[in-house]
Amino acid sequence: MIVYGSSLSPFVRKTLAFGAEKGLALENKVSAPGSPDPEFLACSPFKKIPGFKDGDFQISDSTAIITYLDALHPEPNLIPLDPRNRARAIWFEEFADTLMVAAAGPLFFNRIVGPRFMGVATDQAICAKAENETLPPLLDYLERTIPESGFLLEDRLTLADIAVASPFANLGHLGFDLSRWPKTKAYTAAILARPSFAHWIEREKRFLGG
Repeated sequence: MIVYGSSLSPFVRKTLAFGAEKGLALENKVSAPGSPDPEFLACSPFKKIPGFKDGDFQISDSTAIITYLDALHPEPNLIPLDPRNRARAIWFEEFADTLMVAAAGPLFFNRIVGPRFMGVATDQAICAKAENETLPPLLDYLERTIPESGFLLEDRLTLADIAVASPFANLGHLGFDLSRWPKTKAYTAAILARPSFAHWIEREKRFLGG
């Protein structure tokens, strides 16, 4: 099974970590800038990452890929079977994919991707808005929501934790200060320290020169 796209993307990283927690050996392929792999384009005709290939099955979008992996390998169970917790797991994934990535993404692009890899100057106004307006309410929500167990649902690791933690790796690469949110800081650090994440984050640090 192949996952296409750089793990610097929270969506790719989430998919790779989910697979690792399932005990699956997922190969990761990253296209050279400006030279998309034809196999990737076959999986993702609109060039959205991650793309995915398993034999003759091809698809893109992290949620679709994770749904496939979970159906193919139901154990260990990472998407709760209890109807309410299952709904909450999907909601937390949507919270991460839509709200967290939308808030943190512009900051990551303007501080790292744009200036380092594209020759685009940092837009300080966009960064200030992310740091002062869009991210804090989301972090406030997590700070009051994270249970003492250190897991969002059922006192164990689920898709909810994998999805929510993934964008925080990007904030970590930025050196974003989470001291105002100590519970969130400890929670995300613990999830990202798991081998399923740590392997990819270490590779990302080396790539970024950290």
